[in-house]
Amino acid sequence: MDTPWWNPLRDLVVLLLVDLDPDLAALRSLGGFFVLRTGEPPRAALLTLAQAYGDAASGSDEHPLAVRVRRVADGIRAAEPRVAASVAQQALMARLWSTVLGCAVLYGRIPDLDPRLLRWAPAGSAPDDLWLTRVRGLPADADTLADAVLHGHLQPLAAALRVRHRLAPGLSRGNAASALAGAARQLARLARDHGRPGAGDHARDLAARLLAHPLLAGTGTLDDTGFRRRSCCLYYRVPGGGVCGDCCFTRAPRSSARAASE
Repeated sequence: MDTPWWNPLRDLVVLLLVDLDPDLAALRSLGGFFVLRTGEPPRAALLTLAQAYGDAASGSDEHPLAVRVRRVADGIRAAEPRVAASVAQQALMARLWSTVLGCAVLYGRIPDLDPRLLRWAPAGSAPDDLWLTRVRGLPADADTLADAVLHGHLQPLAAALRVRHRLAPGLSRGNAASALAGAARQLARLARDHGRPGAGDHARDLAARLLAHPLLAGTGTLDDTGFRRRSCCLYYRVPGGGVCGDCCFTRAPRSSARAASE
């Protein structure tokens, strides 16, 4: 059985560590979105995220992002590839934010998430199947988290999806901000439930600092009641979909086509 992440003796040991453990074992008790497997994956053919972000203009249906968008579209029954692309982007950003915030809170360090070190199964199930092939510890300050996730992943991923699916920059940035706020909210809830309010405060403080970063500034409003984004992920356009809890809309918009069918 894994040691609970709130164990006070383990926390004392963590404070004395100078780096991450090679398995990132402390993340396991946080749940699926926080867990990041490490080492070489059993399927050597898995692509790196660097490969997934590259050559987006090829137009190939076998491009890893095309494969992932189709997988998501099938899962949520989205008729519009752009909607599936938005949902896929937000899910991947949530995985990355969860890992770095979880490590920052538990270890005081984060792993280097260089896209060349992360292997990915684009046709895999959600949450996104990621493997970190080498664990290299980095400081857990907001600037380093921004470099790891915003510069390392948001920018190349958003650029690739803009080419392939016309995702607007504001939408991509809003998805990243929403994923960040959601990961911090989940960590704060776990911390509160297990009598560790300080850990929750740390997660919220990091999220607030990151939301003020130039790449996320203006994406929404964070206050004591939560986060409200200024864009929409488009989920309301899937069958049975509605607006998310942090959406800029209070109710799903009615498109002209949708209104005509009602």
